[in-house]
Amino acid sequence: MHRLLNDVVRTLVPPRQDRHGPLPPLMLMLTVVTGLVDAVSYLDLGHVFVANMTGNVVFLGFALVGAANLSVLASVVALAAFLAGALAGGRLGTWFATHRGKLLKTATAVQTFLVAVTVAAAAVTDGRVTTGVQYTLIVFLGLGMGLQNAVARRLGVPDLTTTVLTLTLTGLAADSTPAGGEAPRPGRRILSVLAMFLGALAGAQLVLHGHLVLTLSLALMLLAVISVTTHRLSAADPAWTRSAS
Repeated sequence: MHRLLNDVVRTLVPPRQDRHGPLPPLMLMLTVVTGLVDAVSYLDLGHVFVANMTGNVVFLGFALVGAANLSVLASVVALAAFLAGALAGGRLGTWFATHRGKLLKTATAVQTFLVAVTVAAAAVTDGRVTTGVQYTLIVFLGLGMGLQNAVARRLGVPDLTTTVLTLTLTGLAADSTPAGGEAPRPGRRILSVLAMFLGALAGAQLVLHGHLVLTLSLALMLLAVISVTTHRLSAADPAWTRSAS
């Protein structure tokens, strides 16, 4: 328990000499954004994911054989948007290969713009999801989540992918002491799961009560805070901004 608490504290308030600096708490905030966004996409956009592409591939298979309440077109559009966003994230990773602060700052600034478009689109119809709003949100949110996933991969902070939890949960169990492992970073892994859970919980609560615009606005605010915070913390080129590889 003492080790777990120490790991939680190190993740939320990293020591000054930590090689990842403030990246872990910032990426936990991105994980909350993922929970919010997937709550919107699954509950309001026709049972499709914009961040969880494993789910989309499965949904596409279900939809192709006629499963109810699933759309082939929505799944394909989400997959295409995510891949385009991941491609853009890969390019950003190449441009800012030597400076993780500039990479995260730029990526979250782009995401802020993409989510701002979705807020505006949803606000125009007062939160009603017309076909136009549905596909606008799928495209722009999918682009943002693909970008986020590619950038998180390039940042290279262990156990903080920000969009998927399968490997995190697997590591939590497979590397545990009962399994004969050394249980590295248990606190970080648990915080990652909790961040996704809390984002999804808050997003579902808002969406199911008709607050689509508010949910998207909350994601927008978090992204803007991450971008501004990263800019300020990386301005002096501290050691954590260097490539993790």
